[in-house]
Amino acid sequence: MKNAKMSRRTLLQGASAGLATMVATPLQAGEKRSKRLIGYTEYRTNLPGGHHANIVTMRACVVREDGTGRRVLAESLTKEPNAWTQFSGWSPDGKTAIIGRGWESEENGAWEEAHKTFRFSEGWLYDMYLLTMRTGKTRNVTSVDRVSTYNTGLFYWPKQPNTFGFQALINGDSHPFRMDGDGQNKRDLTEGSHEFAYGFNATQDGKRIAYHKNYQVWIADSDGSHATHIKTGKPFNFAPQWSPDGERLLFLSGEHYDCHPYTVRRDGSELRQIGDRKGYKGVVDFLDVFDFHSGSSDVPVWSADGKAVFYTVKIGTNVELMRTTLDGKPEQLTHSTENTLHYHSVPAPEGGGLLFGSNRSGIRQLYVMPTSGREEAHAITSVKEGWGALWGHWQPIPTAK
Repeated sequence: MKNAKMSRRTLLQGASAGLATMVATPLQAGEKRSKRLIGYTEYRTNLPGGHHANIVTMRACVVREDGTGRRVLAESLTKEPNAWTQFSGWSPDGKTAIIGRGWESEENGAWEEAHKTFRFSEGWLYDMYLLTMRTGKTRNVTSVDRVSTYNTGLFYWPKQPNTFGFQALINGDSHPFRMDGDGQNKRDLTEGSHEFAYGFNATQDGKRIAYHKNYQVWIADSDGSHATHIKTGKPFNFAPQWSPDGERLLFLSGEHYDCHPYTVRRDGSELRQIGDRKGYKGVVDFLDVFDFHSGSSDVPVWSADGKAVFYTVKIGTNVELMRTTLDGKPEQLTHSTENTLHYHSVPAPEGGGLLFGSNRSGIRQLYVMPTSGREEAHAITSVKEGWGALWGHWQPIPTAK
């Protein structure tokens, strides 16, 4: 996995990356959470034919956080051959799901397999949809006044309910965009750039943005102006994420395949390494067959209150979940049998629960446990051998009915 190619794979995950943080009100005394949903993606992992053959089996799903009520969403979007869906996020009130819908021709898939690289210039279409959970109706917001045939990473702009952020692939480069809620007035926030900008997200007040461009971290005003380079002196800086209060950035920094969690203040001061991944490359292989481009990026994430960070570390033959304070005091949350992997940790927006992926059963499933790590995790998915469940997203608890 080399340089821009990693970001292009992350684009395919549609990162699922989910770098835009949603904040919900804390649970009130006696409030129940058993009906809250978790969105995720199911897919085949072992079909012959490589990447394309397995990717087209992806389906956006939801399940309750107790593991009941699993169902597939937006099935109408996958009626066309070689089309698939991915669960990509929620609206702040939890009433609308964000669904990525991809399509790739078999011919282009075969070309990519033969050349062992992506070719987005033809035979591809990727758009972002909004799905109303109550009615099941979908709306394609990136196809309006289309700027690209490859659009990913849609999120609701904080404090501006009729504004979205997303990323579009243009002439091989990723650009962050803003647009109105109806899909119109798309604005390129790095217009004129010929560099690959990714990891796009906004502060909770909606006034500042962050992204990495050619593996250097940048922050800017919400319209893309006053872009400032956060200098680390390191060649590889990846996936910046704003703290809940918007005062710090969390990101990976170091060398490619040897990078670690760092934080820095928004003015570039107090750069600090807060964890050591101990040789973990930070990439999850999500297929069981040969994949010409390695797996899904596994990045550190903020706790709901911004006082800690969750990340993953190689310990022996395992990859274990860790939590660290901002002054770099780590605590190991999982202690596993040999060759167990944990990845993609996602704390609940209001705190209390930690969602993550693991192969502890021999199959890639999703699990939930308390953020303290002091109670046993429970599986919320039960896909069969030859399948995987990845890229989970907590449904925010609505602030009002």
